[in-house]
Amino acid sequence: MPGRALSGFAKLTEGDVIASNVALSFWGGVNPQTGIVIDSHHPLAGNSIKGKVLAIPGGRGSCSGSCVILELFLSGSHPCALIFKREELILTIGVIVAQEMFQQSIPVLQVSRSSFATLRDLTRVRVVGDQIQWTDNMGLYPTLSLDLPCVPNEPDFSSVRLSVLDREMLNGMHGRAPQFAMRVILRTALIQDVSELIDVKQAHIDCCIYTGPAVLKFAQTLREWGAKVRIPTTLNSISIDRRLWRAQGVDPAIAAPSEQLAQAYLEMGAKPSFTCAPYQLQSAPNFGDNIMWAESNAVVFANSVLGARTIKCPDFLDVCVALTGRSLNTGVHLTEHRKARVQIHCDSIEGCDDAVFPLLGYISGDISADRIPIISGLEKCVVTTSDLKAFGAAFATTSSAPMFHIAGITIEARSEADIKTQLQDTTKFHITRSDIARQWQLFNPSGKGEPEHTSVDLVSLGNPHFSYEEIQQLVELTRYRIKSESTMLVVTCNSEIYTQAYKDGLITALEKFGTQVITDTCWCMIQEPIIPPKSQIIMTNSAKYAHYGEGLTGRQMRFGGLGQCVEAACLGTVRNSLPPWLEEMK
Repeated sequence: MPGRALSGFAKLTEGDVIASNVALSFWGGVNPQTGIVIDSHHPLAGNSIKGKVLAIPGGRGSCSGSCVILELFLSGSHPCALIFKREELILTIGVIVAQEMFQQSIPVLQVSRSSFATLRDLTRVRVVGDQIQWTDNMGLYPTLSLDLPCVPNEPDFSSVRLSVLDREMLNGMHGRAPQFAMRVILRTALIQDVSELIDVKQAHIDCCIYTGPAVLKFAQTLREWGAKVRIPTTLNSISIDRRLWRAQGVDPAIAAPSEQLAQAYLEMGAKPSFTCAPYQLQSAPNFGDNIMWAESNAVVFANSVLGARTIKCPDFLDVCVALTGRSLNTGVHLTEHRKARVQIHCDSIEGCDDAVFPLLGYISGDISADRIPIISGLEKCVVTTSDLKAFGAAFATTSSAPMFHIAGITIEARSEADIKTQLQDTTKFHITRSDIARQWQLFNPSGKGEPEHTSVDLVSLGNPHFSYEEIQQLVELTRYRIKSESTMLVVTCNSEIYTQAYKDGLITALEKFGTQVITDTCWCMIQEPIIPPKSQIIMTNSAKYAHYGEGLTGRQMRFGGLGQCVEAACLGTVRNSLPPWLEEMK
């Protein structure tokens, strides 16, 4: 049974097995304080992973999964071991940081597909060195050797070529923070068999989101160690609107540590961008730039649409790269790893509204899993940047792949020669019009006997953050319309976009309609009281939020295009049947 250890662990560990053949995003999928699986779309929903041996194919979705792992360690709700059937970086980084900074760890193993299938059927196992053992009917522990290379307590970094500066940082000559950062980077290099590091032009930090006391302790510890960023660094959305949280009535018990977390990174030299869409900033990277971005939708957009190069960076590793300016020369930094491995052909989407792109992205991500796809069939469509943003965010929710190609549209698949290259050696799949309708129905469940319309309490827009063009579009859709008094309409965007839109009169027009515009934070962090305590139904045009929203908020979710969301805001209700453009797709 071949396999390998992704993180070393000296002690024997034993526990009941909790297993699934479906990958799991810990952010939005696992409660960081209790260990309960909260992803309502996952087979393990409602189960606790606390003290269990968790066997899953790997992670998916958000880069913040590593933060959730660290929170689980410090809350005492972590699993006792993690077993994957493919290389899993995001969750493993969380374990590495727990070990390097807080001296806590668990075994993290990658096993073969056949070994994983065997483990899924077991009820209890223990991990002893390079072996996994399980109980039989007599309570004994037969042994299966996994032939795992032992991971020493002190890793050997000699296989990685280091510059003079790298070595100085590793040896602590530039302070404790760069030394810690370099150790995390090099431990990641060993996992991925990387032999050299590269310079990167910029970083985008995702773990400024307040998931609990562990991420704050991480940031404050680095600050106490004198941490300063070495390259231009932007910050992801935070957990509060820094302008308005007091007026919004946000609990200071959440707002205060959120402010402290953001401030810690600002004092390290990061820019107060506070956006989940850094590709909308003036500092967006150019084609071919090597960067290190966290935030799953941003990674996918940077690689796929801008043609920049970044791995899907786990939280914490983003900070380590920002502190050193050095990253791993691996993955989609290398041209040969940017090639499609899956071809997904779509039926014609003629006559569809903008909801089709997040639906296609969600389905494509589910099909692709950890493989880069090329999507064909859209070559004659007019596809906007907003469409690509929505597609990418949905794709990043269900896939662990760092990018996608769309034939004739995205930057590395526009020419016939590029398309021909991308289509070579690909496994072929097909998305039918009925597949699209089926996914819409999964986002909008309704049973027999339900009324024709459902009341909508809140319309959520801006996951990822709204662009200037989307704000313009929303102004046009709401012009001369009257919003229902029973339904809130809330939009999130970054402060740079907000300032420009305010100067141009767009924010005033939205506020006249009754729209609340929030900056700095995003829907993956927004809770009560911005979400009214008595609300039950949230409608969104984001497949990402349609997926995560129920687990994050405890509310029922509804999904539709931007026009349908505006209609719901005006009427206070949404139809429980397919929209007209989907009726023929049943």
